[in-house]
Amino acid sequence: MVNCMLMISADLENLTNLQPQGGCDDPNFSYFFKLKCGCGELSQKETCVSLVETLPTQGGKGTTNLIQKCKFCGREGTVTMIPGRGKPLTQEAAQSGGFSPLMLFDCRGYEPVDFVFGVGWKVESLAGTQYEDIDLSGGDYAEYDEKGECPVMISNLRFKFEVVKH
Repeated sequence: MVNCMLMISADLENLTNLQPQGGCDDPNFSYFFKLKCGCGELSQKETCVSLVETLPTQGGKGTTNLIQKCKFCGREGTVTMIPGRGKPLTQEAAQSGGFSPLMLFDCRGYEPVDFVFGVGWKVESLAGTQYEDIDLSGGDYAEYDEKGECPVMISNLRFKFEVVKH
């Protein structure tokens, strides 16, 4: 069992608090990433997990968010999301080149790789304007903040998965 924390960073111009639409523990936010099996095989397509989608674990001792069988070795693995550990990416963290924790994944038999930024993000300008339902699948976002009378932009999206001890 490995706990992997998804960490995100970006360049935020006149923006702060980048996070999923419903906050870091948004039950409807979909996380897309590829999975690498313990045998080394990488999934061909991105896998989607969200807090609202749960499955009973083998043996019925709990639930998980994903059960997937490796197409190469046939081994079954699970990915379980652990809410309550994420924080929005702030202007301060972004300016220092820092990463912000988004979601913790309990991975058994697999490790997540290649996170894909997609739809369903929100951010606010330093002047307080809220921007919602942002699509980051193109790699950036730009707008003009009327209230702050300045351009706002999200660019240079980055991620990493860090192994976390309990």
